[in-house]
Amino acid sequence: MVYKIVKKLIFCFICLMCYRADAQDTSATDLPEVWDLQTCLNYARKNNIQINSLRLSKKSSEQNLLLARAAILPDLYGSANQTLRHVETGGGSSSGSYGLNTSWTLYNGGYLKTNIRQQDLLMQQANMSVLEQENDLTLQITQAYLNILLDKESVVYSRDLVYTSTAQLEQARERYKAGSIARRDVVQFEAQLANDQYTLTSSENAQRQDLLALKQLLQLPHETNVDIAKPDTVIAEVVIPSLEQVRHYALQNRPEVKNSELGLQSAQLGLDKAQAGYKPALTVGANLGTSYAGNSSYNASLGQLGDNFSQQIGVTLSVPIFTKRTNKTNVELAKINIDQANLTLENTRTVLSQTVEQAYIKAVNAQSQYKAAAEQFQYSKEVYRIANEELRLGAANIYDFYQQRNSYVQALQQYIQAKYNAALSVGIYDFYSGIPVKL
Repeated sequence: MVYKIVKKLIFCFICLMCYRADAQDTSATDLPEVWDLQTCLNYARKNNIQINSLRLSKKSSEQNLLLARAAILPDLYGSANQTLRHVETGGGSSSGSYGLNTSWTLYNGGYLKTNIRQQDLLMQQANMSVLEQENDLTLQITQAYLNILLDKESVVYSRDLVYTSTAQLEQARERYKAGSIARRDVVQFEAQLANDQYTLTSSENAQRQDLLALKQLLQLPHETNVDIAKPDTVIAEVVIPSLEQVRHYALQNRPEVKNSELGLQSAQLGLDKAQAGYKPALTVGANLGTSYAGNSSYNASLGQLGDNFSQQIGVTLSVPIFTKRTNKTNVELAKINIDQANLTLENTRTVLSQTVEQAYIKAVNAQSQYKAAAEQFQYSKEVYRIANEELRLGAANIYDFYQQRNSYVQALQQYIQAKYNAALSVGIYDFYSGIPVKL
């Protein structure tokens, strides 16, 4: 019998482990193998721990609002009391009482209605906090994504350089065997190949590091492999909106500003609530009750419940006369909160205005630098092509060739960096004007 029970337990355990493994495999296969930017943003907004925590805070605010709305309604309580008493020498007795009671606040200086409005503002603030976190995460992911695109392009060009250097080295060795160049020229090609291989390794390392940064921003499981999709084109040159236009939009619509504005309104309502403490409160109360009692010489009957049925209603007026400075302190603290909220709003607007202006300057500078880098790259590319042809024909000095090659590599790196820097800077600036991030 025990053996059969053990077999069943082992079977259930194996089934459970298989189910968990299947669930983990299913979860892993739900993730894409290659991520585009929009997929990254959608996943982060849905699964980010900080964002989901703020969403829970918003739900808590919604419950507080429901509680504030319910506070204006009357309450209703029921009560029942049953007593049995036994005496060894003389029998026993029993009694019971039952009742309903209610109370309803008719007036308390507008505190309850003001509290409803304040809780509604706090709920809106919680929603703005979610949007703030989503915006911050959007910019972080976009920057990480563009860093990886930059790394990928650097790896491609670095591999091309290694391939070219390898071919040039082989050609140099053949020419050395033929006696047309000196040994030091071959060594120069070998050194250049080693340098290009080092550059390639550095580019690949940077790509792995930036992929890890993106993976951690997405908060993906550690066993997940991440790769990104490379768009057909990266928009680096667009018409940049005016600073005043974007600044005006940001100050009117950004969630951090709305959050601070709601905070000021909430603080002002806090003052109204504090001032309500000076005003009288009017409450109405009512109760219904009945009772019965019986002992060994007097039997209880249902008639007692009717005979003892009572109804009561009353009105209570509470007027604050001396509250040991409680109301005055509450009012002064509320005024301080208003001043603090005003400063917070002013600081939020100032910081946002400065951030938008910085984004504008970065976008303008990045586009200018991109145009200059693109022109420089085109000329350097043509000069390098000519130098390559001269080297192939044996008409070029090896040192002049490497001077042109180094100029080309430097121009290439500057061009790649400028292209993605312009795309990022323009994307961030457009984001402040309400345009979704795109490549």
